[in-house]
Amino acid sequence: MLRSWRARFLFVLLIISVVVAVVNFEVIRTTEHQVFSDVKKIPWNRVGLLLGTAKYEDKGKGVMNRYYQYRIDAAVQLYMAGKIDYIIVSGDNSPHYNEPNLMKKDLVARGVPAERIVLDNAGYRTLDSILRARDVFGQKSFTIISQKFHNERALYIANHKGVLTVGYNAQDGDSFFDVGVREKLARVKMMIDLLTNKRAQVYGPAIEVP
Repeated sequence: MLRSWRARFLFVLLIISVVVAVVNFEVIRTTEHQVFSDVKKIPWNRVGLLLGTAKYEDKGKGVMNRYYQYRIDAAVQLYMAGKIDYIIVSGDNSPHYNEPNLMKKDLVARGVPAERIVLDNAGYRTLDSILRARDVFGQKSFTIISQKFHNERALYIANHKGVLTVGYNAQDGDSFFDVGVREKLARVKMMIDLLTNKRAQVYGPAIEVP
């Protein structure tokens, strides 16, 4: 009985591993021509979509989240290089924590004019950010700004939602778990969402990018 249980467990584990590997390969293969790390080579888009993340790893100790800082750096680089004219900052907006407002403040502090920044306060997930950029903000083509591993997933979603996108890669953080484990599982969840035609949690009235 114990051997039979172990065999079943190993079989299930093998299937899961194969699914994760196949999905990961497909995401990388189909988006590799859309990701850029050189600001000089990335094509121009009127709008950049900056994907949110927590600003602090430990807010009490003031420990900055490197993923957040590098995304801000990347958005500033694109704007200053004339590769985007507007930035939609998309993230979670809760009563005690507002990612878009924090990102806007940091972008303005780095020289991006406030009138060139548009807030998306309902970017709860990557899927939500992509769909809202298309359906709420009316953008059919834009540049996604995040780390490479995140850009690949966002680009894959955009490709399947009929949006023309490229991704600008912010510098990576230093967490193996984010890239090696969580991201691969997130890609499987993304595939399920696409197969089931998952919608954004919030839509609402159209918001114009000036």
